[in-house]
Amino acid sequence: MPRTTVGLFRHPSELEAAVKEIEAMGFPRQEIRIVDEPKTFDVTGVMSFARLEYETELRRELSRIGASKKEVEDYVDGLRKGGALVLVTGFDGQVDAAAEVMNRHGAVQVEETSGPEPDFPGIPRASGAVGIQETVLAGRIRRPGGGACVFVW
Repeated sequence: MPRTTVGLFRHPSELEAAVKEIEAMGFPRQEIRIVDEPKTFDVTGVMSFARLEYETELRRELSRIGASKKEVEDYVDGLRKGGALVLVTGFDGQVDAAAEVMNRHGAVQVEETSGPEPDFPGIPRASGAVGIQETVLAGRIRRPGGGACVFVW
């Protein structure tokens, strides 16, 4: 089952160092996404609200991987304030290692999850902090002391 770890960074230098280290671990470049707020927004039509469209698409993508509404809002707010997100997708231990790298390089802790876990029809789920030996089928993993969050979807 794929996993995606998401880290919010306030400073570009922290983000760049984290991405370089994650790439050195062997992650393919197409599995590492850097998302920041564009300096300008492309207008797609007469009734286009480019910033709104951008944020709506980002919210949809974060919700799709399992972020709660509060987490999504915190990530979008972090981008509005000049931050950037790093999303790394892979499997099991790889993604856990990428999350540890993000945490060492200053990933910001977003609000702890207080909402319900996402509902993936037909997929059993687990929630809360997960020990290293536990199996997670679908849900969210947040380890104490870290800003990066791993979503299993």
